[in-house]
Amino acid sequence: MTSPNPLLQNVQTIVELERQAVHQRSPLDRFADIVTAFAGSRVFIVGHVVWFTSWLILNRGPLAFDPFPFSLLNVMVSIEAIFLTTFVLMTQNRMAKHADRRAHLDLQVNLLAEQELTTILRIVTTLSQQLGVDVPKEAGAVRELLEQTDIHTLSDALDRELPDPASTPAPSSKPGPRRPSPRRS
Repeated sequence: MTSPNPLLQNVQTIVELERQAVHQRSPLDRFADIVTAFAGSRVFIVGHVVWFTSWLILNRGPLAFDPFPFSLLNVMVSIEAIFLTTFVLMTQNRMAKHADRRAHLDLQVNLLAEQELTTILRIVTTLSQQLGVDVPKEAGAVRELLEQTDIHTLSDALDRELPDPASTPAPSSKPGPRRPSPRRS
């Protein structure tokens, strides 16, 4: 019996996680997703063009029920905008929570992988020493990699080094100077 393909297992796991996220939506979330998808469609745009054109033509003629400045149309469009904005925000909030969940899962997997790799490197280094194999120690890189990564040190370094997006102008096309951030504590 052959073992299952890890790539296919990963794809199946991701598909199952996505399926669960879709099925866990509340009825209101499902409705908001439907409204948001429809509001972003070509049919919606074409329908509005037809609606506005018809409204303007009809209300310029003898059967006008909402003459210029089209007050009723303005009220209807304003109400539609309020509801559409609400549904879009609901959908974006749900998607942001889903993205945050994925990011937390990614971080967990990355931290676990780092811990596993550090353990493997320690084992390989120990085996190399026991077998008398000379392990190159260029600038202490191997010794540094043998230490567990301190996530708090990395986070603090990122906070110090990354600019605040609210106060930073758009980036230029020229690369700036690179300052190394501490990887280990």
